[in-house]
Amino acid sequence: MSDLFGRITDNQDVIRKLLSKIPGFNGYIERENRRASDKLLREAIADRFEQQWQRISALQTELISTGGIMFIDDLERAAIKIRQFVDRIRHASYGYSPFFDAVKIREEELAKVYEYDLALLNSVDEVSRAVDNVETSIGSDGLPASIRHLTSLAQQTVDAFNLRSEVLMGGINSGENS
Repeated sequence: MSDLFGRITDNQDVIRKLLSKIPGFNGYIERENRRASDKLLREAIADRFEQQWQRISALQTELISTGGIMFIDDLERAAIKIRQFVDRIRHASYGYSPFFDAVKIREEELAKVYEYDLALLNSVDEVSRAVDNVETSIGSDGLPASIRHLTSLAQQTVDAFNLRSEVLMGGINSGENS
């Protein structure tokens, strides 16, 4: 995650670097960089999950054409969870203000947010494998189990994003109680 923050800070122009030497202004630049990093990361995660949602939609069409209409509702539950997740992460506040406005963010809190971000990025691969499994299970007895597994992973992704949001809003997982 620090690579993303580094990419943002490396792309600053000379004027911003000059202004960063002015007392108080550097904190403003750091806050904006944190917000920009958060937005870029969320967009990347949303794009990857959008691809999985599109794959699930294509599988729904395939199920209809191969006579698996009885599984459409089950697969739709997974598709809805992924779609809602994509919409939530894509349209979430651009760097939750109280968290990103802090001149100095506690490293433990930032590390916790990055842990959730990494978990979300890793879950894209898990969801992709689950979609692969659904695809290969079409027409077999394993289809219901593969759809349940995909739905479970989709819910875990939503839950991880909810926990990330709690950290950003200063919830119980943010370390404030320590």
